[in-house]
Amino acid sequence: MSPPRPDLRHTVSRTLGHTVSRTLSHAAGSAARDAVRRDLSASITVFLIAVPLSLGIAMATGAPLQAGLVSAAVGGIVAGLLGGAPLQVSGAATSLVVVTAELVQRYGWRTTCAITVLAGLAQLVLGALRVARTTLAVSPAIVHGMLAGIGATIALAQLHVVLGGTPDPLALDNIAQLPRQLTHPHPAALLMGAVTIAVLVGWPRLPGRVGRALRAVPAPLAAITVATAIAAGMTLPRAVMPSWKTLVLPGLPEGPVLGIVAAVLTVTLVASMESLLSAVAVDKLRAARGDTAERAGLDRELLGQGASNVVSGLLGGLPVAGGAIRGSANVAAGAVSRRATVLHGVWVVLCSGLLAGVLGLIPLATLAALVMAVGVRMVSFAHLKHVQRHREFPVYAVTLGTVVLFGVLQGVAAGVAVSVFLQLHRLTRTRITVTEEDGTHRVHVRGQLTFLAVPQLTQAFTQVPYGATAVVELDGSFMDHAAYEALRTWCDGHRARGGWATLAGRAGQPISEPASAHACRPWTPWHNHHCTRTETGSGSAGQLVGGLSAFQRNTAPLVRDELARLAAEGQRPTQLFLTCADSRLVTSMITSSGPGDLFTVRNVGNLMPPPGTDASCDSVAAAVEYAVDVLQVGSITVCGHSGCGAMQALLGGQGHEPGAQTPLARWLRHGRPSLARLGRIGRLGRGEVALADRPVADDLERLALVNVMQQLDHLMAHPCVARRVAEGTLHLQGMYFHVAEAQAYVLDRATGTFTAVRPEVLDAV
Repeated sequence: MSPPRPDLRHTVSRTLGHTVSRTLSHAAGSAARDAVRRDLSASITVFLIAVPLSLGIAMATGAPLQAGLVSAAVGGIVAGLLGGAPLQVSGAATSLVVVTAELVQRYGWRTTCAITVLAGLAQLVLGALRVARTTLAVSPAIVHGMLAGIGATIALAQLHVVLGGTPDPLALDNIAQLPRQLTHPHPAALLMGAVTIAVLVGWPRLPGRVGRALRAVPAPLAAITVATAIAAGMTLPRAVMPSWKTLVLPGLPEGPVLGIVAAVLTVTLVASMESLLSAVAVDKLRAARGDTAERAGLDRELLGQGASNVVSGLLGGLPVAGGAIRGSANVAAGAVSRRATVLHGVWVVLCSGLLAGVLGLIPLATLAALVMAVGVRMVSFAHLKHVQRHREFPVYAVTLGTVVLFGVLQGVAAGVAVSVFLQLHRLTRTRITVTEEDGTHRVHVRGQLTFLAVPQLTQAFTQVPYGATAVVELDGSFMDHAAYEALRTWCDGHRARGGWATLAGRAGQPISEPASAHACRPWTPWHNHHCTRTETGSGSAGQLVGGLSAFQRNTAPLVRDELARLAAEGQRPTQLFLTCADSRLVTSMITSSGPGDLFTVRNVGNLMPPPGTDASCDSVAAAVEYAVDVLQVGSITVCGHSGCGAMQALLGGQGHEPGAQTPLARWLRHGRPSLARLGRIGRLGRGEVALADRPVADDLERLALVNVMQQLDHLMAHPCVARRVAEGTLHLQGMYFHVAEAQAYVLDRATGTFTAVRPEVLDAV
């Protein structure tokens, strides 16, 4: 008798299990090796940025130069291991340059180190109390004003060093001495500063293939290397690296108790705010590149920063804080874990021991120019526009000015005081005017409607005659219950006396309309959509949840019946809309469409691969076939847009050359016929493509227009489309949307001309 055969299914299952396990194990090992490689590369990049920056900050504060390296090493290793933001890189705090310089001048270096230790202990207490997120409640205008004031003070002081002089402790003295310093500069120092700034500005803009290779070297390192090489043989002040054997350790604080306490509070506040804000910024950068790791733990980050300051102070280093410059460089270099941060600290330790002599060759003017550039970058015009848009410029300006004139802690206190005053002023100041235009009385309310404004509001209502048409325009964002009751009572009474009253918003649009009225307002649910974002630091996921919450609260009750009908009846769209995946292209908004109107296909470059080109393109072809044969749509629109990244890549020759293997590169090859077509017609278009109302702006816009026409030709190559077009039951049309102008253009295929769609077209229909 033959032995029993094993169960075939069991054998196959076991074999498959072993195969899958080996595959997963191999994939995990490969991913781990890739992560180590990326962290190692990122650590070297950040190290090359951190060393010159740390030396420059130490020089600017008047501390021993090795103190900057100590803070960089401690920030990398201690904060990297203990902090809650794995990709944040800590080191010498840029925002504390002014404060530290004042402490060194007033108390000496040993007491400054002791203050750093005490500030670290205070951070540990705050972290244990879990108050990290509370510090983020400070107005952004105060934070940006504080950073801008510190940056202006740093830049002004280091400008004196670049000119060959010595800065004064006070910003006002530096301003007063600047004209004399400008008229008597030190030529060699000025040359080194100019070279450093020129390399910092020009290095990221180096053109060509060689330029791309050189840009792998960080700009600060390149600037210091070039300036040091040029300065060889020149007589000018250079960085002095004392022996590590003479390392100065902290001593007991010497000075007035209140002064020491104020200094500790200042260092704690500024270092904590910079670290937490930087952690939030690094989190956003990490989310932008698609990293789904857990968000930064701000309380743990505060604990890590506290431990770093304790260790840095004990070892004679500068105060430590997380830095947006180093953190963003770490993320951009591809770091995936805290290993990159820790390794950067290890490289700093090795550099401090092995390259101390080399570091002593760096001209002081070069370090000053590097720090001056950092100070200038801290005065962000983007932040200034943001603050102005939110009507908080007075807070920003007062904080900035007070920081420059009196100090950081005084500047923050002044900013808080002005912010509170402005909020109280806006809450209590209300202007109400009554005007009459063509028989309509307009009651315009500027400001917030609180109980304090009720007497003024009722007085204004007495100027509206009985039976008149009245519009109450509310130009504010807050109304308390007393004001609401006064407004509702008057409206009801005015209508009861034969009058007509309605409420309008800031631009005069009605807040509510009669039930019988109908108006298509695709802008309304999108307008001011940023208000759905949650608190700072919540990231893109928080914004998504906020948007969903706003939908459930405001929009879902309005569309629920319509969506229930569509769910029961199935989708019956009349159009297929093929457009780009660009996030700025909101199809429902620009077409005034709603649920069930459009069958939308979006891809990179609004491409329609012709049949038989590549099996990987079946997704788009399948969507077209489904829309044409199953849904029986009556039209297909191909919509391109301005500033298309796919068109830019095609023009630049990136990602579509033969042999390219990445998914994006393989996909962009389907845009090569459009590029070839553009080459045939030339810059003047040869009558094949044009805009009716204006000349085509540039080759990027011309290629986007040509691409729409080419993809329509590709559509006709699909049998299902050609058959329906021949039957006269399907219409193809091209469209171009200029994002910056919010202007749509429709293609006349007979002439190749895109004509702008005007409001009169809707009126004529």
